[in-house]
Amino acid sequence: MQMMFKYNWAVREDWFKWCEEISESDLLEKRAGGVGGILHTLFHIVDVEWSWVRTLQGKSDFNESFEEHSSIRQVRELEAAFRPEVEAFVRNWNGSMENREFRDVMPDGRETLDTWGEVMRHMIAHEIHHVGQLSVWSREIGKQPVSANLIGRRLTLKAKN
Repeated sequence: MQMMFKYNWAVREDWFKWCEEISESDLLEKRAGGVGGILHTLFHIVDVEWSWVRTLQGKSDFNESFEEHSSIRQVRELEAAFRPEVEAFVRNWNGSMENREFRDVMPDGRETLDTWGEVMRHMIAHEIHHVGQLSVWSREIGKQPVSANLIGRRLTLKAKN
């Protein structure tokens, strides 16, 4: 579980760097599918990840506005503000959390029952899904997408002091 979050964060950082080489108009242009465009999708990834972690912890959540974070610098700052809480939660994940019940009320009023493990895996899949969209859009503007390869990222090796 932790390795997959590290993977998503590494790929996200690569996308942030990729965005720094792209025009603002290309980053903000509305695109088919997804939540809007390239930058809006990165914002959405960061916001949703933090929101789920807050929800699992029973903490209050609030919706950030893309209009207030519509530059790569602002999305990076938001991610830097949210990441410590998300990382701490992921780092402290253990097997006893896997089957904790998570009850959610859908917009139509239905209640769903899932487990924390399912929610965590949904978070991982959510980002991977959107990274696929980013890859398609990057090709549409004639740019090479970020590699989605997990192999070679050295995510299982301990950092050497």
